[in-house]
Amino acid sequence: MKLRKTVSLTAFLSFMLVILTSVILYIVPQGRVAYWADWRLWGLSKTQWTEMHLNLGLLFLIALGLHVYYNWSAIVSYLKDKTRTLVLFPREFSAALVLVLVFGVGTYLEVPPFLWVRELSTHFKEEAARKYGEPPYGHAELSSLESYTGKMGLDLDQSLAGLKKAGMAYDHPGQTLLEIARRNGVPPKVVDQALRSAHPPVHGSEVRKLPDSPPAGFGRRKIEEIAGEYGLDVSHLVRDLTRAGIRATSQESIKEIASRNGKAPVEIYELIRTHQNKGAPVSP
Repeated sequence: MKLRKTVSLTAFLSFMLVILTSVILYIVPQGRVAYWADWRLWGLSKTQWTEMHLNLGLLFLIALGLHVYYNWSAIVSYLKDKTRTLVLFPREFSAALVLVLVFGVGTYLEVPPFLWVRELSTHFKEEAARKYGEPPYGHAELSSLESYTGKMGLDLDQSLAGLKKAGMAYDHPGQTLLEIARRNGVPPKVVDQALRSAHPPVHGSEVRKLPDSPPAGFGRRKIEEIAGEYGLDVSHLVRDLTRAGIRATSQESIKEIASRNGKAPVEIYELIRTHQNKGAPVSP
């Protein structure tokens, strides 16, 4: 067995697998969505695909380093002219350098078509969020039943009754939603649905209060969607944002408004909370 051939084949195979894992991680849902819905592809979770990508990437880098070592003389020959004289920047090297710089600088400046690569990935992830649903806050699946029901304003005893009615086994209120989900072979979001099932639905006349921290995915939501969900009059909300020096329309998302006004999304969120807390008119 020749080590040089083994190195080259290892570099080739690991490169192909790194491409595969890169594509999968490019379209995989955001972490909070993947963990909440227990997303899997070919039986592997997002965490497992990430670990696979890292370890295969490490193998590829090692094999590539050895490949360069074994082929160093050939690489050096690419930097020589017809007289076999070493040239610092031959045309081929300069072309490769320019290509790398164009991709690097274009990505840094966030200009098309490099920007489109990120936007396409964002599109895939947003579609996954709509399909699988999002947790009410980051890593909600790691909260205990006591903590989760407290944060969500749910009665603990009623929530436990909801679990029993759904046929889900649990040991004690200190267990996390993830532990209960794995024990019952369901995603954490199904546990959440069972916890909520024992509570009466919120009537249209009742106004939901915005939580202290922005819910997951809140930045992507439009002003009119937020106003509808939390019982706010959209025209009054836009008016108050304008009075606070924030240019906004009902069709814009929180992120779009924040970007246009040079603010952080959480600052826009706090302005909306202030609007609601001061007793703003609610929508009919």
